[in-house]
Amino acid sequence: MRDFAIQVDPMNGEKYIRVPFKGRLLVEHPIYNKGSAFTEQEREQLDLHGVLPRHSSTMDEQVKRVYENYSKKTSPIEKFIFLLGLLDRNETLFYRLVLDNAEEMLPIVYTPTVGEAAKTFSHMFRRPRGLYIAADQITMIDSILANAPFSNVNLIVVTDGERILGLGDQGVGGMAIPVGKTSLYVVGAGLHPALCLPILLDVGTNNKDLLNDPLYLGLRHERLTGDEYYSVIEHFVQSVKRVFPHALVQWEDFGKQHALRILNRYRERICSFNDDIQGTGAVTLAALLSAIYGKGEKLKDQIYVFFGFGQAGYGIANILTHAMIDEGLTEKEAKERIYPLGHNGLVFDDTNPHEYQAPFARSRADTGSWKLRNPDKIDLYDTVLNSKATVLIGTSGMPNSFTAEVLAQMAENTAQPVIFALSNPNKKCECTPEQAFTATNGSCLIATGSPFDAVVVNGETRKITQCNNMYIFPGVGLGAIVSMTSKVTDAMFYAAAKALQDLIPHSAAAKGNLLPEISDIRKVSEEVAFAVAKEARDAGLGIHLADDKLRELISHAIWNPEYLPYRYEQ
Repeated sequence: MRDFAIQVDPMNGEKYIRVPFKGRLLVEHPIYNKGSAFTEQEREQLDLHGVLPRHSSTMDEQVKRVYENYSKKTSPIEKFIFLLGLLDRNETLFYRLVLDNAEEMLPIVYTPTVGEAAKTFSHMFRRPRGLYIAADQITMIDSILANAPFSNVNLIVVTDGERILGLGDQGVGGMAIPVGKTSLYVVGAGLHPALCLPILLDVGTNNKDLLNDPLYLGLRHERLTGDEYYSVIEHFVQSVKRVFPHALVQWEDFGKQHALRILNRYRERICSFNDDIQGTGAVTLAALLSAIYGKGEKLKDQIYVFFGFGQAGYGIANILTHAMIDEGLTEKEAKERIYPLGHNGLVFDDTNPHEYQAPFARSRADTGSWKLRNPDKIDLYDTVLNSKATVLIGTSGMPNSFTAEVLAQMAENTAQPVIFALSNPNKKCECTPEQAFTATNGSCLIATGSPFDAVVVNGETRKITQCNNMYIFPGVGLGAIVSMTSKVTDAMFYAAAKALQDLIPHSAAAKGNLLPEISDIRKVSEEVAFAVAKEARDAGLGIHLADDKLRELISHAIWNPEYLPYRYEQ
């Protein structure tokens, strides 16, 4: 491994990149390749004459060419495959194209299209990206990490493939998610792609379709459990601390029985966070703040019903509790305003709730006076009716679970109900925006987990807010890396949520525009990063710099996809 760095010539201040090889090897390396844009001087110095067509293109010409080809693809998965091919050839051009067309291409690069890519991973595998660590290789993890393209990795996104989006266990196909997620760090926050590393921990799969697939590329046995499983995680963490001691680790799409346990076990030992728990919580809180403040109300005055209470539901409820405490409630008072529903209906404290459900489980006394259709299993409708819910949040992965009856009751409870159907991809969403508007006579404020087209409501076109974690995790990552924080705390995610909400005027939120435009993602991430870096500084966890110096450091850390001059150095 060697370091990757953008150099500055001390004599003239010119930025440049050192390249370790010449000729065809250079154009076959996606980090260094400029394709037809190598200049005449570079072609001479780097032995590229004859390797490329004679004309030296500008980046604008290249973007026009690849966009023309992209536009000829007719299905989302074809567009995904095309973009993945471009990423494998020329990363700088890929990121320029996606950044210039963020609103159009992000749903292709990540959700919802990446879910299909995960499902078909072993059948469309072309070129390896990132690193694969199998359970039978735990004594080799140091040497596997040393196979990373560059030695100064500052971000790792790692998954075990067990809970991929709303699709469940995808085994080794889960690698599509860290690959996509690292791309979003680059697009969203300007981290350099050379310094981002996707990793797949292959501990087997319980997906019978994959185990019976002769083309499946992962370990062909059921998932490890118990001590065997956690031994893999422990060896991985120890190796990362040795090989990449300054890297931030993002835990991604781990199963509900492991996600919170891993986060809590390692958050003090290695700089790390779980986006499915903490990132989802922060972006949802930001959208909730916009919705509730836009109505001229307070979080502490709402009643919240959660349908589906896994790691995402826990993450939202946890940060929401902190926000209500910030508004003056006690922790007990805040949790009393939250009603969690799982597979067996309303979660009670006498039914052996999961580790992540227990802090929010209800007492039987809480529902003693309720009028119920089925006292043995309190369902969503009865909970919404009796609690007089004003906010309904879905993270269940159960399509059409927000029925017209449930949605209409929300509109009976309050003049402007808040409906967040956050499951993804789209086909897993609890309801569509159109269904929500129809059942509430257009009165609701809605956000979804996946992108939806605008809806015409009473003659007015309403854009649908996507509660996309991309508004949070790239900025959190940038802020954590730049501030050199020793750990990532819940307080940093709360600061990130408030910084995101501050970007939305109350007047816009009142009309249902609850989050910024995704085309402004770089500006958003810069503000989120600043909030995180300030919190790290104030908590004594990161570098101690004045606000203006922190902003300057963040600005300098953001990479813009452009071609810099190359200098050959062995």
